[in-house]
Amino acid sequence: MRWSGQSVTDPPSEDGALPGMELAAVAAMPGHLRTVRPPEFRGVAFHEVLAKSALNRVPETSAMPFSHTVNPYRGCSHACVYCFARGSHRYLDFDAGRDFDAEIVVKVNVAEVLRRELARPAWTREHVALGTNTDPYQRAEGRYRLMPGIIEALADSGTPFSILTKGSLLRRDLPLLARAREQVDVDLAMSIAIGDHALQQSIEPGTPSTAARLQTIAAARDAGFAPRVFVMPILPHLTDATPQLARLLEGIRDAGAQSVVFGALHLRAFVKPWFFSWLREHRPDLVPAYRDLYPGSTASAPVAYRRELAARVRPLLRRLGLDDRPTRSTPRRALVADAEPAPAPMLF
Repeated sequence: MRWSGQSVTDPPSEDGALPGMELAAVAAMPGHLRTVRPPEFRGVAFHEVLAKSALNRVPETSAMPFSHTVNPYRGCSHACVYCFARGSHRYLDFDAGRDFDAEIVVKVNVAEVLRRELARPAWTREHVALGTNTDPYQRAEGRYRLMPGIIEALADSGTPFSILTKGSLLRRDLPLLARAREQVDVDLAMSIAIGDHALQQSIEPGTPSTAARLQTIAAARDAGFAPRVFVMPILPHLTDATPQLARLLEGIRDAGAQSVVFGALHLRAFVKPWFFSWLREHRPDLVPAYRDLYPGSTASAPVAYRRELAARVRPLLRRLGLDDRPTRSTPRRALVADAEPAPAPMLF
């Protein structure tokens, strides 16, 4: 291996390197090859697995405007406290909190498996979405470089695709994506939810800064793309003031984004405890307000709040020329401010 100083555990080691719940989870993980703990990723474990499949079919009942996804990773070191996908880690007997941030499953053969699946006669070249569950350009991608093989497999097969990411590592692959665009439709979108740097680093501690993501949008524009931005989730009492939103949207406009999709915070059952833990530590004054907005098992912000938010955001988007339009990577129902948010597909 070219990485020196890393810790490798072939499942599981006799020295107890995989304690407690992690030991049971890794031992039961399908296709598990080994666990790697590189020193440059302090506190993060990469569980390398051989995937049996790469293409995930979206349930027909889903509101998503695409039928298939590819997710090269499970778990995400971006560690966003509000991430809707946290609950997916429970299927591996990991928890939805710290484990989701630090126990990353890597499908090391995903590109090869995908290429085989795309070559099947039954494949009809339907649109494939990446970034619908965990981020394909999280930090692990800098080490494993799975996306170039995925991009090439999709383009070579004539399959159109979209990418949604918070990762500035997308810039590495812009030349490859530009070549892929000569063969198929390629849509790029960046997620930017928070303009304030200190708040962004607290709520999304493993992500590139907002400035780095704006620079990535500019680079994608310069490469000939028309990138969209997801200003989601907008956090009540934290990021929803009109001056805050105006500053963020002006920066997005100046970076060269084509349009913006927005939506209020959605707190699923297994995300809510993690988000409230952050809230109690950093903004205990807002705990009562959030309990009123998201009581009990309620996941969505009240309809009245979402309508009021839309009444303030829509004029800003029109003024800045950032009105959103439905795309393959955008849940259509997410464009309706007073509708229930469409759940993203929990597919792996």
